[in-house]
Amino acid sequence: MLETPVESHDDSSLGHYCGVAGIRSPSPLDVPSALFYMLFALQHRGQESAGIVWAEGGAHRADRRLGMVSAAADAWLSGRAASTGGIGHVRYSTAGGGGIRNAQPLAVECSKGSVALAHNGNISNSAALRAALTREGAIFQSSSDSELILHLISRSRAEGIEAILREALAPLEGAYSLCMLWGETLVAVRDPWGFRPLHLAEKDGVRYVASETCALHALGPSISQREVLPGEAVIVDDHGERSFFLPAAPRRARCVFELLYFARPDSRVFGESVHAARERFGEALAEADDVEADLVVPVPDSGNLAALGYARRAGIPFEFGITRNHYAGRSFILPTRAEREFAVRMKLHPVPEIVGGKRVVLVDDSLVRGTTSRLIVGLLKEAGAREVHLRLSAPELTGPCGYGIDIPDRSELISNRMSPAEIARYVGADTVRFLPPDLLRSRLAEPSEYCYACFDGDYPCPIRNGEGKETPCP
Repeated sequence: MLETPVESHDDSSLGHYCGVAGIRSPSPLDVPSALFYMLFALQHRGQESAGIVWAEGGAHRADRRLGMVSAAADAWLSGRAASTGGIGHVRYSTAGGGGIRNAQPLAVECSKGSVALAHNGNISNSAALRAALTREGAIFQSSSDSELILHLISRSRAEGIEAILREALAPLEGAYSLCMLWGETLVAVRDPWGFRPLHLAEKDGVRYVASETCALHALGPSISQREVLPGEAVIVDDHGERSFFLPAAPRRARCVFELLYFARPDSRVFGESVHAARERFGEALAEADDVEADLVVPVPDSGNLAALGYARRAGIPFEFGITRNHYAGRSFILPTRAEREFAVRMKLHPVPEIVGGKRVVLVDDSLVRGTTSRLIVGLLKEAGAREVHLRLSAPELTGPCGYGIDIPDRSELISNRMSPAEIARYVGADTVRFLPPDLLRSRLAEPSEYCYACFDGDYPCPIRNGEGKETPCP
């Protein structure tokens, strides 16, 4: 669900999990302004907080705020800051909770100088590392697992950025795509499993790093770019760009939800067009279906592209039978379920002239608890739809994610409690069907390179408790 999706705004949703950006220039430029445009393009990855750190006058300056990137426009677009480097972050809290103390980038003065860090991902052994560091006297200022990395850097006995990074990152398990500002040096690192996307670009001698290519597009045309490879650490300083690789992981584990749900449609992640991938998933969904229907209608905006692919493959007309009020606000902050349900009614509006008397295939990307889908199906039937057949362009969610997606515990996932027929009765649909896992894999260029743990329970690397013991996801 992209472009501030509906289901990510209530208790029926998946949560976004952050975006990072970075800049290094051989000569001073207006770094805060450039970071503003990059983070604005990444806003879909987190709306809880936004922040930047940039180098100025031999020191680091920071501005971290709760809320959206747009709230910082006056400050970051002032044009008063001349800098050779900076990093930025938008956050949705997965590990560590919310609040300004967990807003990023985190910036410290330590034995290695001025170091700032922005992190996208989740360290799956963070509880064990935090417990060990606390026993040794470490003091934490936040509850974010990102702070662990700064502690490990500060405590390293190695010399030089490369050696320090090798030592500090060695204990980490799980997902981390990092942007760091080390003095005036820009560092970008992607974990050896390759869970999260990270991209590097160059334009007119300036290097840029971002979670998604849409943030690089915001900088204008004529920008050359490439993916930061799994396990690669890129260092950009006055001498140019160099990189090295961390020890290889046993396998690759790209997060398939980047293509299904999170990344912006105009981005490329893992070498794939997000737009094209979502259309392919919709086509595959139609191939596995034999329902007779009059219209294919997406849940806006999360189901748009899959619905387009479904309609094309099934030969059923595509219609925007639901309109969306983009000014309805953020329903997840409302205190009661009744208020959140009313907020969905404020946000989504079926078009009776389109759906009235019709057999509708309703397409969305995934089903978590089912409460929002229940409301949307009800809205369509109130508007006169004769039948509603709910189709999801992802397989059934059966487990949480240990690597940065805010998926609820197993007990809260509707597919662990109900069969598709029971789900249909619960949400009020005539039928419910999910994309079969084998068809999802068939639409990926390199299916063995992805993580499907939330569907099949095969977790690529361990989730550890505070004693360092491997523990199943809840």
